[in-house]
Amino acid sequence: MMSTLTGMLPLVLMFVVLYFVMIRPQMRKQKEHRTMIEALAKGDEVATAGGLLGRVTRLGEGYLTLEIASGIEVQLQRSAIVQVLPKGAISSAK
Repeated sequence: MMSTLTGMLPLVLMFVVLYFVMIRPQMRKQKEHRTMIEALAKGDEVATAGGLLGRVTRLGEGYLTLEIASGIEVQLQRSAIVQVLPKGAISSAK
């Protein structure tokens, strides 16, 4: 009985280390991204996973409309938004 527990100890210890080094930080990052996506508002300037910069013009349940140039709008999934930029960041990037 004692040898079985001693044999399992390294495996359990590796799982605990894996949880604190990899799984927990990833879960925290996902939670922060979900919070950012839910807080999006009309007029926010954002960057997408594809590298597009634009201003949010319309918000839907799972999608949003992004103005990437004057008069040019694209519809994206909310999850494609990677970063909310500071106000005025897009106009200075042009």
